[in-house]
Amino acid sequence: MSNYNGPVCRLCRREGMKLFLKGERCYTEKCAVENRPDQVPGEHGKGRSKFSEFGIRLREKQKVKRMYGLTEKQFNRYFEKASRVKGVTGKLLISLLELRLDNLLYRLGFASSRKEARQMVRHGHILVNGSKVDVSSFEVKVGDVIEVAEKSRKIERINQSLDSLARRGFPNWIELDRGHYKGIIKKLPAREDVTIPIEEQLIVEFYSRV
Repeated sequence: MSNYNGPVCRLCRREGMKLFLKGERCYTEKCAVENRPDQVPGEHGKGRSKFSEFGIRLREKQKVKRMYGLTEKQFNRYFEKASRVKGVTGKLLISLLELRLDNLLYRLGFASSRKEARQMVRHGHILVNGSKVDVSSFEVKVGDVIEVAEKSRKIERINQSLDSLARRGFPNWIELDRGHYKGIIKKLPAREDVTIPIEEQLIVEFYSRV
């Protein structure tokens, strides 16, 4: 997580749902949300308080920000960019987040979490259209080809992640060529293509009030 070095399971428990921040652990019985679904972190974490309307909108914004591993400043920039484009702001926001390179590596199965994907990018394991990219926020476009560098294809973590891709599900707007460790962006993600539980209108309402 950007600018957060604490236990990420606390973030999932705080939001009351899996944000899939620890890769394969999130699918096992060790998942903290599964073990303590009604307990928020902290000394006085028994039970969950009711939120005000503002609190509900704030929590939705925090949830999505944490899910994609962004800082507050980064998330604000994405919202501002989405609000300047013609269309439905909430849907455009989700589309922009989905087109981040770190998210695409996670979706393609090259990484088991977005955090792991960011590490891969920083360490030079990823190519976009044949050129090394070391910025995890790089915005991928339709037709772009994302691939694992040839020297990195024997890394055990990458192959383990690919082996477990089936349980995560695979979006229909990207295409995976597993044999060549390559993915292609077939089209822009429509809102219905993104099945993760996000209520983006609450985020729009949050920013309209602050």
